Amino acid sequence: MSVGVLALQGSFNEHISTLRRLGVEAIEVRKPEQLDGLSALIIPGGESTTMAKLANQYNLIPALKKFGATGKPIWGTCAGLIFLADNVLGQKKGGQDLIGGLDCTVHRNFFGSQLYSFETELEVPALVEAEGGSHTFRAVFIRAPAILEAGPAVEVLADYTVTHGESEKEKDANGNKEQKVAVAVRQGNLLATAFHPELTSDTRWHSYFLKMVGKTHTSVLNSLAKTDVTKGLLVQQKELPIFRGCGQLSFEL
Repeated sequence: MSVGVLALQGSFNEHISTLRRLGVEAIEVRKPEQLDGLSALIIPGGESTTMAKLANQYNLIPALKKFGATGKPIWGTCAGLIFLADNVLGQKKGGQDLIGGLDCTVHRNFFGSQLYSFETELEVPALVEAEGGSHTFRAVFIRAPAILEAGPAVEVLADYTVTHGESEKEKDANGNKEQKVAVAVRQGNLLATAFHPELTSDTRWHSYFLKMVGKTHTSVLNSLAKTDVTKGLLVQQKELPIFRGCGQLSFEL
């Protein structure tokens, strides 16, 4: 069993490192044929327009859509969420190709420019129910998107309430000073987060995703059991995002 990580641009190395810590074979994906034989795929955070251009250059978009249609699990983080959405607001001129499949409307760069990037202790009841551990997850939002609308088949796993001044949008369409947006969702084989779990040492979102794969691959669950992830032993008590030590790290969606 192997999990692919789209490695065109962005934080693919961080995802690969986490998967390997969990005892899972991780494969860098840059060409359509590298999707063959994979059990699942992660689309990392990064610059979504650049990623789309490179994906087109390597003729990956049709292959990614075909992969999603097989029902194999796909997880998109930040820019990856944009790729999976059926509808995207705030795209650059000319737009970009999307993989689609996730019945939601995403606002690209909802939280504003790089200056509006932030961290927060996000309430994650669905994750805690599945993985245990702390009732919150330290979520790293870097020029992040947000899910404004989700279809009836979409399960909201986490949301965040935006208050005045936290976003370039001071009020929502109804003139409210606060707006609740979804930042983690699941629909069937698709998982999406607006933040970057790969930039922290908390492995619970990766474990959650791998268990989606494990429903058809018992070897995944065996691997997780050997690393005691289900008991939370790989989750540090004091969560310090990796990127805090990397002053030059910057993503633009």
